[in-house]
Amino acid sequence: MDEKCTMQNLLLTTKGVCELYLHGTIESSTGDVHQAFDSALNKSLNMQESIYQQMTQKGWYQQQQAEKEKLVKVKNQFSGIS
Repeated sequence: MDEKCTMQNLLLTTKGVCELYLHGTIESSTGDVHQAFDSALNKSLNMQESIYQQMTQKGWYQQQQAEKEKLVKVKNQFSGIS
């Protein structure tokens, strides 16, 4: 397995972990449990950001510009929501 594939796997795994910690934070029944999940979520988000930055620097994470028409459509769709 090459470095790019390893980094992609790490990023996907970290994103999945963030999702689990987010749900744990939202659904926690006590302050202590909420704090534990929230702390783990923040650490995982920082890890995800670091992996993303490394991949971007190496050109392994390509971004696409959103089409202006699509942005306007979404903005208009949700503009009436308060």
